[in-house]
Amino acid sequence: MSGGAAATSVREALRRASAEIAAAGCETPRLDAELLLCHALGVQRERLIGDGGAAVSGDALSALGELVRRRAREREPVAYILGRRAFRELQLAVDPRVLVPRPETELLVECGLALERGARVLDLGTGSGAIALALASERPDLRLTGADVSEDALELARANALALGLQVRWLHCDLLTGVADEFDAILANLPYVSERESDNLAPEIVRHEPPLALFAGPDGLSLIRALLSQLAGRARVRFLALEVGAGQAREVAALMRAAGFRSVRAELDLAGIERVLVAQGRAA
Repeated sequence: MSGGAAATSVREALRRASAEIAAAGCETPRLDAELLLCHALGVQRERLIGDGGAAVSGDALSALGELVRRRAREREPVAYILGRRAFRELQLAVDPRVLVPRPETELLVECGLALERGARVLDLGTGSGAIALALASERPDLRLTGADVSEDALELARANALALGLQVRWLHCDLLTGVADEFDAILANLPYVSERESDNLAPEIVRHEPPLALFAGPDGLSLIRALLSQLAGRARVRFLALEVGAGQAREVAALMRAAGFRSVRAELDLAGIERVLVAQGRAA
């Protein structure tokens, strides 16, 4: 789309933007175009859809052209372009310091919602703070801590907490190293992509998202193994929920049992993939 193009309608602007984004190989071109045009116009999506004949011109049309260029040519994630991402009931600020929160990660929040009242909960690998903040919003009785090895990520998580008015304690740590044995439950979305998969990832991921939050050794399980090794000496943690990649569930379940958990179950995502493993009960 040319930034100097003549005025056009919302309907036509969306058609052109969708075509350009689709030609670049993006998976949801119409949705992307709608979100980008809303951003350029400063309106809600409902208004955009309901007024397809409205005019788009001047600065808004130029802004849309630049947004579409970033999406189509650079394959920048829409969430980074907009600077925000919806996660459950929250709007979170996101940028390249953190992964874009995925819908499947909401399964970890669902696990947290079932915890006993007042439980001490650690969101390990918190990134933008999505899990901890969602639980702080929906289960304010829980005592929540978000932890990450990236101080940059924690800076954004703190900013999200402040903007949302939610109370979460934040820790800068490498897994559980130096962390007090005070938690009843751990929810963790740790890196689980194998290094050899990097060539198969979508451009949005490999070009823009932080490698530190993606990759975990030759098979993607190096950090999960390290965490479970640390948990072997922490009997207080009697509930553990881990997000895993496709095909990893069986091996991770075995590692959980080896770490002393008596019961392990899998939660399926919308694609039918065993996405979250939940382990409960520890040997005394």
